[in-house]
Amino acid sequence: MSEFLQQLLNGLSLGAIYALIALGYTMVYGVLRFINFAHSDVFMVGAFIGYYIGKVVPEGTLWGGLLALAASMIGCAILGVVIERLAYRRLRSGPTLNVLITAIGVSLLLEYSGQVFFGAAPRNFPALFPVKTFQFGTLVISTKEILVIVVALLLMLGLEFIVYRTKMGMAMRAVSLNPKAAQLVGVNNDIVVSFTFALGSALAAAGGILYALNYPSIDPLMGVVPGLKAFIAAILGGIGNIPGAALGGLILGTVETFVGGSQWSTYKDAIAFAILIIILLFRPAGLLGKFSIEKV
Repeated sequence: MSEFLQQLLNGLSLGAIYALIALGYTMVYGVLRFINFAHSDVFMVGAFIGYYIGKVVPEGTLWGGLLALAASMIGCAILGVVIERLAYRRLRSGPTLNVLITAIGVSLLLEYSGQVFFGAAPRNFPALFPVKTFQFGTLVISTKEILVIVVALLLMLGLEFIVYRTKMGMAMRAVSLNPKAAQLVGVNNDIVVSFTFALGSALAAAGGILYALNYPSIDPLMGVVPGLKAFIAAILGGIGNIPGAALGGLILGTVETFVGGSQWSTYKDAIAFAILIIILLFRPAGLLGKFSIEKV
């Protein structure tokens, strides 16, 4: 029983990180109907911002860790706005394929720019927050795992509040439903889209910090695999559905952890893609997604 609880805790911790990244994918898709493939590399930039801030503030202190987390989220929010303004805004009215190709190009630009400016060699991530472990029989609980789950939960609740309880959230939902009608009633679509990118990128930065705390080795390509899995989590929950992205991340992280602790551990990374195939075959709209009929 304790082994099951240990794996469940580890899975929820990993799933919470996937959920934060998946929320960025699903928010952009919900508003613009395209996948921002550069999102996983914003996750990487967030981890590196935390790395450099961690070199300045005292390690292992709560306020230092929160400062690094806040700086990373602000930095990546600005990066998200810049990417949207320079790379995507002029392509919005064009074919979706053009935006997808551009997103792949931005992703590669961030990855190779990271190798130039940060260096290609992996770096050890500093211990930003105080670390303690508590043991209950054979069950070991680390403050890092608790921190990941609590911070992710608070950020998801904050996102839920913004989307469903604020004027900007109402504008985001209006643009998602009908951009032209939203513009006719006075919504500035450009501001709404920029805010969506900023919010999604800030969540990716938080995911990057939390991921680096649990897997303390970072490099410019670190976002590729977690980004793919978070994208699968978004599809699993229902792309464009915010609660679905959170649910998909938690499910994927938990399943992956249980598989990693079993005799099939070599298939740990493959399980995400197996889930993707199954969900596309039997429920393409995702667990919480809704089927919609498109007019042609």
